[in-house]
Formats: sequence, C-alpha cells, structure tokens
Amino acid sequence: MKTVKLTALFFILLLFMNATITQAASAVKIAYTVTFPEAQAHYADVEMNISGLAQNSLDLKMPVWTPGSYLVREFAKNVESFSASANGRKIKSPKINKNTWQINTAGISEVTVKYRVYCFEISVRTSFIDASHGFLSTTGIFIYPDKMLNTPSTIKIVPYKGWTTVSTSLDSVNGDTFTRYSPNFDILFDSPIEVGTQDVFGFDAAGVKYEVCMVGGGNYDKEMLKIDMAKIVVQETKVFGENPNKHYVFIVHNYQRGGGGLEHLSSTTLGASRDNYTNPTGYRNFLGLVAHEHFHLWNVKRLRPIVLGPFDYDNENYTTDLWIAEGFTAYYQNLILRHAQITNPETYLSAITGEINTIENQPGAKVQPLAEASFDAWIKSYRPNENSANTGISYYDKGAMVGMLLDLEIINDSKGKYALDDVMKYMYDTYYKQKKRGYTDEEFKQAFEKFAGKNLDEFYKNYVYGLTPLDYNKYLAYAGYKATDEAEGTNDPSLGIIAAENNGKKYVIGVQRDGAGWVDGINVNDELTAIDGTPVTDMASILNGKKVGDKVSITVIRDGLPLTLPVTLLRNNRFKYRIDSLPEITPQQMVVRKKWMGLVGE
Repeated sequence: MKTVKLTALFFILLLFMNATITQAASAVKIAYTVTFPEAQAHYADVEMNISGLAQNSLDLKMPVWTPGSYLVREFAKNVESFSASANGRKIKSPKINKNTWQINTAGISEVTVKYRVYCFEISVRTSFIDASHGFLSTTGIFIYPDKMLNTPSTIKIVPYKGWTTVSTSLDSVNGDTFTRYSPNFDILFDSPIEVGTQDVFGFDAAGVKYEVCMVGGGNYDKEMLKIDMAKIVVQETKVFGENPNKHYVFIVHNYQRGGGGLEHLSSTTLGASRDNYTNPTGYRNFLGLVAHEHFHLWNVKRLRPIVLGPFDYDNENYTTDLWIAEGFTAYYQNLILRHAQITNPETYLSAITGEINTIENQPGAKVQPLAEASFDAWIKSYRPNENSANTGISYYDKGAMVGMLLDLEIINDSKGKYALDDVMKYMYDTYYKQKKRGYTDEEFKQAFEKFAGKNLDEFYKNYVYGLTPLDYNKYLAYAGYKATDEAEGTNDPSLGIIAAENNGKKYVIGVQRDGAGWVDGINVNDELTAIDGTPVTDMASILNGKKVGDKVSITVIRDGLPLTLPVTLLRNNRFKYRIDSLPEITPQQMVVRKKWMGLVGE
C-alpha cells in the first residue's frame, strides 16, 4: 500500500511540475535579431531577448546535430563571445557543458543574450556567410531555452550592405520580409534562411506556391525548371494523395562543383554545379536531387520512424529504418522522373543498373546488414575512412534496391492492383494523419505484408537483417527483365587497389577486401614507384601482359622508406551489370512492367 500511495503522490507531483513548466514556458516570449557587421569575415551576430521568465535558473542550449544529417556536428564549437545581461547590467552565464550556458534568473523576468557564430563551412547542413550572401542553417545559429522547444519566436534579419532578399519557409510578420515567425523550435530548426541577392522565381503545383531561390548564378533555364519541377511535385503528390504545404521553398546553392541536399518540413537546400544545367545528364541529375529532397517532405519529415520526432537535439537519435526513410526516397527519385515522363524507360533502367553495380562492387555489402547500416549512420555513414567500402554498405543504395524488390513483389502479387505507392500512402494516412506519431519497424513490415498479401519474414531475415545477396533476377523477372553481369567469365588480373595521382606521384587510396593487395600487404598511403623494377607511370597499363596467378614485385615508399612486396595477381572480381528485357513477355509480366515503369499509353 505504501508503494502505491508514494507512486501516486509522485505521479501527481510530476503532473504538477510539468504543468508549472508548461505554464511558465507559455508566458515566455523570445525574439532574435541577426546582424552581419563582419560578413566578409564569415560572422553572424545574434541577439536573443527572452521575456516573461518566472524561474530561478535558465539553461540555454545549442543543438549538436541537424535533423536529416545523422552526425553529431557540435555546432556550439562555432559560438564565441557569449554574454547575458538583465536590467542594464551583465549577469553571469557560465558554460556548464559542451552546448549549454546557464544563467541565474532569480528575480529576473527578462534577459538579453548576445553571441557570435562563425559560419564558413560549405554544405547543405552548415551555415556559410561571406560578403555575397548568408546561409543560416538554423540548428547551428539559434540557441534555445531548455525545456521550451514549444515556445514561439520571432527572427529579425538585419541584412549586410547590398543584401535585398530573404528566402525561407518561415512566415513573415506583418508583411515584413526581414522579420519572420516560428511557432516552435522544431519548425525553426527545420527552416533554413537564405539572405542576399539570390535570383527568385516561382510556380504553382498541386495547390502549393513554390519558390525557387538560386544562389551563385548558373546557366539554368527558369521556364524549363518551372515546368519540370512542377511535374515532379504533381507526381509525388499523387503518391500520398495530398500536399500538406501552402508554401514550399527550394534554396539552391550553385557552385563550380556542387551537390547534395537536405530536406526540411516546408523547404529544402540543394547543392548544384552552376554550369551543368545545359548538360543533359547534369540536368537530369539535378531533377533527381529535386525529386529526392522534395519526396522527403512526406517520407521522413511527416511519415517517419518513431524515434525521429520529437527530436533530442542533445544526443544521437537512433533508428534501424533509414533504409526506408532515405533508401526508399533514393528509389523514388528515379521512379518519379520516369512516372512523370521526364526520363524514358531506358534511362530509368540505366539508373537501376548503376545502383546494382554500386552495391555489388562494395565488399562491405557482405559484412554489414541493411538495418545495422541505418543504426550506425551516426558513427559510420558520415565518417567514412579508407576502409569503409570494405566494412559497410550505404542505406541509400541498398535501401533503394530493397525498395525496388518490394515494389515489384507487391505489384506482382496483387496482379497490378497495388504498388509501393499504396504502402507509402497507407502509412502516411495511418501514422502521420491518424495516429499522429512515427512508425516502428514491425508496423512498416505489416504494411508491406498487407499489400503483398503474404508473410515477409524470410525477406526481412535475408535482406534487411541478414547478408543474403539481393536476388535481382527473381524480382526483375516479374516485369520481364533480367540483369546480366557482363564481366562474368572474364579472367583479368588485378592488384585490388585504387590509386590516385598527387604531384606526379601515384598513391594507394583504397585496398579492396580479399584482393591481391589486401592479401599481400599493400597499404593505403603507399606510394607506388615500380612493378618488377619498371617505374610506375601509368596505372592503366602497369599490368599489361600479366595474367591471374602471376607473381610480381611491387615497390612502394611507405613512411619515407622503400619497400618491395611480392604480390600474386588475383582475378578482377568487379561486376558490370546490364538490364535487358526477356525475349518473351507473358501478359502478367507486361501488367507488372506497365505498373512499375509508368508505361501509360506507351
């Protein structure tokens, strides 16, 4: 009885404490002002005003990571000159751990905090500022009060000289484009801000107003982009049955050489090569990036693994389902272009072939299961080293191909009635819209089984949790296709290494697991100088005249010292797949093909 009474009392006290904290937080008002007095030196100056305080102590935190990019990046490392003041005087604000500052607010209802952030890392997930523009990746810019993530805030941008435009999905305040409002910190941290002189244009699609802001120039055709990006939006909206946004923003950073993207709730940031838009392959790749990141506004931003929201901004948020969140999105980026009639069937099959070759030529596919690759993203995916290809697999690449296998399975088993689209819509409706929460591993598996009409325990055992090679031909045959390894039967010799030239010297940058170099001790960073006494000048021809089983002497310089290694050449075991149509197609296979490839009227 005592235990029950104490537990009940504790529960009542906990409810009271939570209610008190919620009431206190609801009275708090937060306003930021961001200025750029030294933009040329890559700084943003942030002033944070917090009023309505009623507690004795206030902890202010900087997120350590940004959602969508699964790596602890320690954004607080870029913060300097942190200070706090109240009633016209400075107050102590000691840093109590790597990303937290603590302020004694006893008897204080309003605090002003000032700090600077150094912003000089070019990527879609980090902030960058120079005299030409400012990109604010908000998780690395805005410090927030602990336990007040639901508190709204306003953000006033004071532009650097010559800057005229703000692009963000945050709503403006009273029509002032330089003052924005966020209803809570999850939305603020999911809404990057671009400030500068970017080229802005727009289009309407699926009942949503789209804004495209181009930074850094480029040879893009606005009218063509409007048409093709709208096609992507419409096609992806068809998958889920609705577009949940009213306004969506594409922030595109154009560089001499650029790439990558990061999804957000109502916007995305893309990296692109400014002079690649007139190249057919480059343009198609850009549209694939658009399709990928825009598809994320449903898959992962709303339909999400259960642990990915509400977010813990202090620690890693582990999930084994990134193969769905990212891998399926990678699968759809090519499928959407095909279904939108932007690419032809041959181009689509070529993209699939590329994915297959990537997986099969990565030794780590035989070492790391797909679910484990998802879980270990925090320590492996964003921290590759010289041995990563031998020990791991990308949940993007393998997840995309597992998505394809499931899509073909569902289409075939339902005789063309259902596809992976139906699973995605069902999961979106059930978990995002109705249950208003994320999904578990088992719940998504049950959805696959619902539309496939069969148990998928063996599939999961083999391909998600196990290391069984993907049986591409079993599933491609459902649509009347076959994958053939063109390298099968060849017997070319190989050292099993990857080399690169630096200042005229040849260095080993990769050693393939179980290849000749792996077995006989060639190391990454070895400088290749000679083979059988002949100086190495051309990597493409160093094995001319050699055959599998030959013993060669490889001379290298390792740590400044010469070393000769006896190496036995092994067969080059690289795969080179192509996908062809089967010579005879059954009516059932044609049904699957048309459904899968979007061959409406073709």
